[in-house]
Amino acid sequence: MAYDVALADEIRAALDGSSGITEWRMFGGLSFLVDGNLAVAVRGSGGILVRVGADAADDLLRTTPARQAVMGGRVMTGWLDVDADHLGTEEEVSAWVRRGVDFAGSLPPK
Repeated sequence: MAYDVALADEIRAALDGSSGITEWRMFGGLSFLVDGNLAVAVRGSGGILVRVGADAADDLLRTTPARQAVMGGRVMTGWLDVDADHLGTEEEVSAWVRRGVDFAGSLPPK
């Protein structure tokens, strides 16, 4: 399945003005990286994958509709999946993008 191009465009708009952003096709979708660190990805299966770190993930799992990301049967600590139905507004997309960018930006450049 191809990734949601419109959702990718929304993410690009939310990233407008951010520095160090690159795009890579991976995980069956399109990933957005900050200085080489993955921040957010549009999943080929729908929705987005967001890297928030282990500390933030625990709180977000309790307070948002996000799910723990699992890839290849492996639980991805600090990574969350957010279904497309929970990304209905520009503000919702922007909030998730900001979380991913903030965490990825806190890591050393690759």
